[in-house]
Amino acid sequence: MQNPLTLVIFGATGDLYQSKLAPSLFNMFSTGLLPNDLNIIGFARKPLTDSDFQDLTKDAIFLKNKNPETKKIQDFLSCLKYIRGDLENLESFKSLGEKLSAEDYKKGFCTNKLFYLAVPPSLYEVIFKNIALAGLTVPCAPDVSDKEEKWTRVLVEKPFGKDIKDAERLDAMLGELFDESQIFRIDHYMAKEILQNILTFRFSNSSLEPTWNKENIEKIRIIFHYAKTVEKRGSFFDGVGMLRDVGQNHMLQMLALIAMEDPSKSNGEIHRVRQKVLEKTKLVSEAEIIRGQYEGYLMENGVKSDSNTETFFCFTLAVDNDRWKGVPFEFEAGNALDIYEIFIEVYFKNRQNTQKFLVSSDQVKMRDAYEKVFNDCITGDQTIFISTPEIMAEWRITEEIIKKWQAIPLVIYKKGSTGESIS
Repeated sequence: MQNPLTLVIFGATGDLYQSKLAPSLFNMFSTGLLPNDLNIIGFARKPLTDSDFQDLTKDAIFLKNKNPETKKIQDFLSCLKYIRGDLENLESFKSLGEKLSAEDYKKGFCTNKLFYLAVPPSLYEVIFKNIALAGLTVPCAPDVSDKEEKWTRVLVEKPFGKDIKDAERLDAMLGELFDESQIFRIDHYMAKEILQNILTFRFSNSSLEPTWNKENIEKIRIIFHYAKTVEKRGSFFDGVGMLRDVGQNHMLQMLALIAMEDPSKSNGEIHRVRQKVLEKTKLVSEAEIIRGQYEGYLMENGVKSDSNTETFFCFTLAVDNDRWKGVPFEFEAGNALDIYEIFIEVYFKNRQNTQKFLVSSDQVKMRDAYEKVFNDCITGDQTIFISTPEIMAEWRITEEIIKKWQAIPLVIYKKGSTGESIS
């Protein structure tokens, strides 16, 4: 991957950058998955110097990698610069554009531009508009060579919108400002190796696929158990809750992956086959919904003192099609539980065994999914990214659940509880 790259990370002083993005980018740089001609620009409101940003990044890397090679980390940090800017101020984006153009003129050629929105969803709209109004949707300054070969792309974190109307509005605006080929909507769980392996497990096994249906499967559980509290994410989390944080996106995408038809029979259109499953998915029963909140949540930094936000939920969905009609898909997710474990478990009829796909846990070391997110975006592969129709189908399911659980009181549970004891 030799084409020069400029990566701009909006919200580069936040938890996502420090906990996920910085370590992943360093790993990619260390293994040659990023170009030697690399510029990473952190863009945020905090008054930092380039050196401050490099130190922040170095600390983040050492938290994940205790013994990085000195030469490699020095080379990586030398690629980092920091620009203090207001995400809601157009002039800050114009200034960013001038600096990017000046760098291209200095090099004598144009670099690919990748903009990563590591910010709360409430800032998406203003950032999209400012990128476009500042002329940043075009990768190259005038009179810079190679511009016909270069691209500009945007990486957008979940959740995309706060409800279906908001998602539709954001998508319409994106469609006016960017070409669809420029937009990469992230669900980083879809980049995890085990979920990629499910496709091989299902569709490369000629004896398994005929049994993957309602005649042979009793139920499927999709579980997201976290031992940690919301920690530094209090302000963000309180505005979205557990359902919007992991249910509306990660868990529904996992359902689509486990339940979809073979994409090779639909001309390889994996987005379309996932969409078809989601469009047939619905809530089974309002009576089975449980919402919970762990003791002490209201004391977390950034959380409203009277917050009604859920930190735990469980409910059952159904996929109303010929393959899955009558098979329950049980969803359960929560923070501050007894264990960190994320998995899909398939229960077969008339057998004692189950098939468990362990997605993440404290006991199993797995490659960070963000490396694949960056790699696939840079190479232009949108397979693991989420299409607009999928997002709208996910929001339809989510809004149905939210409407049904408005009157359901929160169950207050102790930190360290098991999911079973709450549900």
